[in-house]
Amino acid sequence: MTIVEAAHAEMLRLCSLLEEVADSLPANIDSRRCLMLAEELEPLVRGVHRFEEEVLFPAYARILDAQERGHDSLDRLLAEHAEDECFAGEVAEALMLLGRQGTVDNPEAMGFMLRAFFEGQRRHIAFEREHVLPEVARFDVRGPVQ
Repeated sequence: MTIVEAAHAEMLRLCSLLEEVADSLPANIDSRRCLMLAEELEPLVRGVHRFEEEVLFPAYARILDAQERGHDSLDRLLAEHAEDECFAGEVAEALMLLGRQGTVDNPEAMGFMLRAFFEGQRRHIAFEREHVLPEVARFDVRGPVQ
């Protein structure tokens, strides 16, 4: 498993845990899990994003340049990173509050927030797996693999 695949697996694990929290609302809240997720969420998102931005995306940019293709998809991925990091902070705050109180005033809104976050993460990962990683895998330091 590559570093990117491991990072994706870790993010997908987190998404599954967030989905479990969303499914538990409003009556079966695991406060300990909410607090754990609140602590883990932002550092994981930032760490995965930094790796992608420092290693994966520059490799993909070189491939796009070599193929004389534009960077629109790469620009969108980078914009998603900025949005996702802000959203991760909001989700972490909401989870911290949920974990401390053990209840939520508006379970529908909380569930929607969690689902919006983890579904966005899953779509982002799916795009990278379907489009970015295959392109990067086709190239090595000498150029395209024949």
